[in-house]
Amino acid sequence: TYPVTVSGISSANAITAGYGHTCALLVGGAAQCWGYNAPGQLGNGTITNSSTPVRVNGISTAIAITAGDYHTCALHLSGTLRCWGYNRFGQLGNGTTTNSSTPVDVSSISTVTAIAGGRSHTCAVLQGGAVRCWGADNSGQLGNGNTSGPELCNGSPCSTTPVNVIGMSTAASIEAGTNHTCVLLQGGAVQCWGDDILGQLGNGISTVAYNAPVSVVGISTTTAIAAGTNHTCVLLQSGVVECWGDSVWGFLPPYAAGDISTAAAIAAGRSHTCALLQDGAVQCWGDNSYGQLGNGTTTSSSTPVNVSGISTATAIVAGIFHTCAVLRGGGVQCWGWNKSGQRGDGTTPNSLIPVNVS
Repeated sequence: TYPVTVSGISSANAITAGYGHTCALLVGGAAQCWGYNAPGQLGNGTITNSSTPVRVNGISTAIAITAGDYHTCALHLSGTLRCWGYNRFGQLGNGTTTNSSTPVDVSSISTVTAIAGGRSHTCAVLQGGAVRCWGADNSGQLGNGNTSGPELCNGSPCSTTPVNVIGMSTAASIEAGTNHTCVLLQGGAVQCWGDDILGQLGNGISTVAYNAPVSVVGISTTTAIAAGTNHTCVLLQSGVVECWGDSVWGFLPPYAAGDISTAAAIAAGRSHTCALLQDGAVQCWGDNSYGQLGNGTTTSSSTPVNVSGISTATAIVAGIFHTCAVLRGGGVQCWGWNKSGQRGDGTTPNSLIPVNVS
């Protein structure tokens, strides 16, 4: 449960993590993935797990990448999207519910500027600020005004192709939790929709679900957002991080995360959260059962702790129980849960500190 470096990755500029897999976007637009692969979320044409990075087939001009629990999507320079992996609820967006171990085109979408993957749904911001979502809709996470879904996928509400989020026209970026979705609006406000039973939408009223966007209370200077399983965090212009929702480590209304005041980026997992600081260090807090806080212990913490040995990070991502960072120069290190090789160093034991991706 110590951070380890993913071997063979030397030119990463972005990273994403699902339940048991991790993917890196490389300089030049290719992508590599590693970890759990039963539904094909590594994108290499197989359904075999890999504890070291494998090349995603047919991805060469990507500019952004996102992972849901068991699926992955890449945004291309052209503004189009391709997704791969699990598709039981239509989260690949190609009009089917058939899994794919290689990338498939998302239907009827061509001006995308940002993407986000939830447990079983996917969303995209379009040029101009509109948002479209597809996949599971059992908690209103598609934001199109109903929780019955325009379709049924294996008996559950869904849409296998993109649908419009109600009233959304000024979105700048987007993040998806397990069954909820949040957007950062132009100007710094935040709106969320979907599952709210634990207060993860941040509108001051905990209810079962909202099937259309609601405004987060008291947030107006946001520069980035992160959505975990049942909690949400924002990075403010001041460098402060605020979070809300549910965690065994205790928060419901928006609260400041420790004494962090120089955050440059944030990431949220199931029950842990991390902040990349302006000096390249990383701090994490919350559940640490698998070493996902990266401080050499399995002791959980309600306040931020320093990740061991990280001082040149440029990006971070949190999976369900593991965490990874891109380092200055393009290397990648990961730590935490590693049952399926999602740490990427060729092994499967957990690591309490960062290790290099192979």
